[in-house]
Amino acid sequence: MGRQVPGAFPDLLGRDLKQARVAVVGLGTSNRAVLRWLVAKGVRVIACDRKPPQELEGYGELARLPLELWLGPDYLVPLDRADMLVLTPGMRKDLPEIEAARARGAVVTCEIDLFFRTCRGPVVGVTGTSGKTTTTTLIGEMLRAAGVPVVVGGNIGQPLIEVAETIPPGTWAVLELSSFQLELQRRSPQVAVVTTLTPNHLDVHPSMEAYAAAKRRIVRFQNASDRAVLNLDQAAVREFASATPGEVLWFSREQEVDRGGFEAEGALWLRLSPGSRPLRLVGVDEIRLPGGHNRANLLAAATAAALCGATPEAVREVARTFTGVRHRLERVGEVHGVEYVNDSIATTPERAVAGIQAMAGRPLHLIAGGYDKHLPFEPLAGEAVRAVRHLYLLGATAGRIEEAVRREARERQTPGPVLHRVGDLDEAVDLASRLALPGDRVLLSPGCASFDQFANFEQRGDRFRALVAALGAPGPAAAGGEEVRSR
Repeated sequence: MGRQVPGAFPDLLGRDLKQARVAVVGLGTSNRAVLRWLVAKGVRVIACDRKPPQELEGYGELARLPLELWLGPDYLVPLDRADMLVLTPGMRKDLPEIEAARARGAVVTCEIDLFFRTCRGPVVGVTGTSGKTTTTTLIGEMLRAAGVPVVVGGNIGQPLIEVAETIPPGTWAVLELSSFQLELQRRSPQVAVVTTLTPNHLDVHPSMEAYAAAKRRIVRFQNASDRAVLNLDQAAVREFASATPGEVLWFSREQEVDRGGFEAEGALWLRLSPGSRPLRLVGVDEIRLPGGHNRANLLAAATAAALCGATPEAVREVARTFTGVRHRLERVGEVHGVEYVNDSIATTPERAVAGIQAMAGRPLHLIAGGYDKHLPFEPLAGEAVRAVRHLYLLGATAGRIEEAVRREARERQTPGPVLHRVGDLDEAVDLASRLALPGDRVLLSPGCASFDQFANFEQRGDRFRALVAALGAPGPAAAGGEEVRSR
C-alpha cells in the first residue's frame, strides 16, 4: 500500500505491540476506538486528555477499561514512559513533551495510520480543503450501487480501526482524510483524491506551506501502480502530480481531460483511456446536488469510483438521485415563503463563496462569522458585496468580515449588503425571519469554524435546524434526519 519511509515506523504492531507501552493522547471518538482496540489486544495503555473527568465524553467507559488514566493539566506527564504515542487529530505535533518523546525514539502515530497498517483491503483516500465528505460519500454510494464491497469512514462516520482486521482483501475502504490525520501518515492509499486546496486551519498549522505539505502526504507514499485523481482547475492541486510516482487522472469543470472526468456541453463526462471516446454520464439539469462545486465533487467521485469497479450505470444512478449530506447546502424548510438552507460545513471563506454561488436565483440573506482560524476574508467579502442583500455577522470574526465587506464595497463603489451585527445564531435567525420577504432565501454559510460558540459545525447546524423548526417550518428541520440522503 504505497511507499513507507524507511526506518520511520519501527515494528510495534502485532506481537511486539504487546511488549510496548502505548500512550493514547486526546480521548475523542477516534482515539476511544483506538483504546478499545489496544485493550482488546492486551496492550499496556496510558490514556491522556487535558479535560477533567466531569468534562470528558465517555469517561464512564474509560474508567472501566484496564488502563492508566491521566486527565487534567498534567495529562502529558506520562509520555516520557511511552514507546508509542497515538495522537488525536488536530492537536499540535510540536508540543515539548511530544518532541521529547520523539527524540527518545518513541513512535508518534494516529488512528488512521494504524488503520492503513492493519487493513488488508485496498483504500481510497479523499482529502481537500472542501468537498471531502461529499466526495467520500459519493464514492461509497457509487460502489454500493455497483455491488462492489465497500466500507466508508475516516474523518466521517465511525472510526474503522476496530474492524480493520475484519475487512476482506476484496473490500474497498473509502476514507475521508483531514490534514491533521495526514500529518502523521506514513502510507498512501491505492487511489488518492484531492478535491481543493485553499487556506485553512492556519490557527494550528504554522503556515499555508505546512498545511499543503500535510495534504500532499496523501500521494507522497504511493507507488507506480497507485492512482491519483486531482483537480485540474486548481494550480495548488495540480502540483500534487509531481509528488506521486503513480498514474495521475484529472477532473475539471473548465476543460476536457485525457483521463478522468470533465464537464462540457451541459453534461458530465468520463474518459478512462487516453484517446478514447468519452462516456456521457449525466446532464447537468439531471443533478440534484446544488452548485458548481458539487459538480466538481461528482466528477472526482465518478473517476475514483470507476477506477474501483463502479459501472457507468451505478455512477449515473447516484449522480441523478443523491441529494447531499447533512449540513451541506441542506434545505431545512420554508416559512412564510422564505427558504432556509443549512450550510454549516462552510468553515472557510472559500466554502462560503461556493455556497453563495450555489444559491443564485433568489434574494439572499447570509449568516456568517464564528471562530477565527486566521484566514483571509477578501474572497467572501467580494461575493457578499456581489450577491447578498442582508449579511448577519456573529462570533469572533464579525469585525474582520465587516471590515473586509465595507472595504470591498468602497472599492466597487456600491452600497453592498445591509450589515447586521448579532450576538449569536438565535438572534441572527430571529432577525432574518423578520426582515426576509416571501421569495427570499436565508443561508447559514458561516465561512468560519464554530468553536467560539459551538462544539463543532454539526452542533451549529443542528441549532439552525431547530431554530427554523421553531419558526414553523415543515419538513426535516426539527431534528435528526439521515446523514446521507440518497434515493
